[in-house]
Amino acid sequence: MEKPGTHPIRVDAGLWRNTMLPEGYIESWLRPDGAAVEAGDPVAAIRIEDALHDLPAPAQGLLHILEKVNAVVEPGTVIGEIRSPPDARS
Repeated sequence: MEKPGTHPIRVDAGLWRNTMLPEGYIESWLRPDGAAVEAGDPVAAIRIEDALHDLPAPAQGLLHILEKVNAVVEPGTVIGEIRSPPDARS
């Protein structure tokens, strides 16, 4: 369940061509934890099979990293979230 003022950064199941090995990993975070981002900004690079995919921020706000570099991810894994700045929640 999402917390008010947060938007999950989820690894889209559509990134996998082969569902036999539905596993990838976080190759890098493109922004540091706490960074201000705009919706659509690339925030993480995910390696799936032989391809590297940039995950975009789903909303404007502050990046909060939940999974570390090299963490294994599967379709639908939430790796971070975008939190609305405190003044935007009122």
